[in-house]
This record gives sequence, structure tokens and C-alpha cells, in this order.
Amino acid sequence: MKAMRNVAAALLLLVGAMLIVPTVARQMMDRPFADGVALAALGDPVPLDRLSVAPLVKRVSPAVVNIAVAYPSPYAQNPLLRDPYFRRFLGVPDAAVKPRMSAGSGVIIDAVHGLVLTNNHVVGQGSAVLVVLQDKRQFQAELVGTSPDADLAVLRIPPQRLVAAPLARADDAQVGDYVVAIGNPFGLGQTVTAGIVSALGRGLTPQSPIGLIQTDAPINPGNSGGPLINMRGEVIGINTAILAPGGEGNIGIGFAVPASVVQTVVRQAGRAL
Repeated sequence: MKAMRNVAAALLLLVGAMLIVPTVARQMMDRPFADGVALAALGDPVPLDRLSVAPLVKRVSPAVVNIAVAYPSPYAQNPLLRDPYFRRFLGVPDAAVKPRMSAGSGVIIDAVHGLVLTNNHVVGQGSAVLVVLQDKRQFQAELVGTSPDADLAVLRIPPQRLVAAPLARADDAQVGDYVVAIGNPFGLGQTVTAGIVSALGRGLTPQSPIGLIQTDAPINPGNSGGPLINMRGEVIGINTAILAPGGEGNIGIGFAVPASVVQTVVRQAGRAL
């Protein structure tokens, strides 16, 4: 008899628990949690349009340009090799004396005066610089200013229906900020990548006088000279280098010259106009 009373009591407890648990669960779902994870789980889904940088890219990309640079061939410096007879006699192909071509990126920062920013190592000792706009227009560019220490160069093209990207007024980027890089990697054409600011004040060498912005936005050969852009559409830096051990290409460590240095170089170039 006593055993039957124990079984009955256990059944009553089980039924009571079954009634109480759903009620508690509903109360927990309705209660505003202080726990951030719980709040995130209960919140409305983030609209997909908030996750896209397409409006920003559409606004800024017309200011980003491709740059083609012709370099004199070392063979062309030899007077004998300029003569096709001697080239044939020495077994040097005609193509050897043709200019070498390299590609990079740039950004228009002054539409009124036609000023384009790029890297000094992109234009280097080039004999001719061609700027190709997003709408496929092409202009021969004039070099109006350089800063080898900052690896920056300022070009000028005819100011004909140009779109400029705004320069950030100060180096207010913070580690963790989202950024977008636009450029011409491997000569493929205008390409957009995204990432964050990974670090600030980086020096490529201990002697480097300039603190660079480090980013994990994919930057590859050909991106040099292109802009690094914040979520307001401002140019916070000019992409200049990547860390690529063994020539492996992008591993998520790229560097950009910050806006404050860019502004100084642009002002110096403006005085020469």
C-alpha cells in the first residue's frame, strides 16, 4: 500500500513539472535578457541591404583609375642594339628593345585640377604614364609631384568630367573599422575587396618614418596606388605594400599610407601647379 502511495506521488510530481516547464519557458522567452547573446538571438534579423557595401562602391569607384606605365628597355639604351642589323647579328630579338609595361592603380582626388594619386613605385622612372578611367576613357598623365619616402606620386590629367573621391580630413581610423580596397590586381580590371583595419602605425622597417595602416582587405600586385576607403566613402589611405613571404601573394597583411601623409604630399604638389 505504501509503495502504491509513493508511485502516485511521483506521478503527481511528474505531471506538475510538465505543466510548469512550458510556462517558465514562455516567461523566459518574453523576458528582456541582459545577456547580449540572448538579446541578439531574440532580435529581428539584420536586413541584407545593411550588409552590402554596394552603394558605397557605386559612389566611389568612378574615381578609381587603372594606370599603365611604359619603361624604357635596358637594351634600348645601347646604341648598337638600336640598329636592327646589329640586333640580328647579336641574336637580340626586336621585342627586346620595346618598352616594358607595368600596371597599377590610382584615385582621383581633385576633379577640378585633374589630380590623381598613386604610388611612387608604380610610376617610377616610366617614360609614359597612361590613366584609364572606369568609363574606359584614357589620358596621358603628367607627373607633378612625388614623395619617395612616402611612396606617393601625384599625376595630372585633363579635368574632363571627372569624379573625385574625398580624402579623410584626419587619421581617425580605428582598429576594427571596416574598410574597402579598390584597385586593378594583376591587370584584371577594377576589383573590390573588403576587410578591417588590423593595426595602425606600422613601419615596414624599424627606420620607417611613416606609420602605415595595416589591413586584412585582400591587396595584390596591381592594387598599388589604389584607395583604402572607410564606410563613409572617404579615402583613409593609399595602398602601397603587402607582406608576402616567399612571393605567395596576399596573406591578409597589407599596408596603406595614411590620409594625413597623403594630404601633405598633395599640398606640396598643388604649390607646384
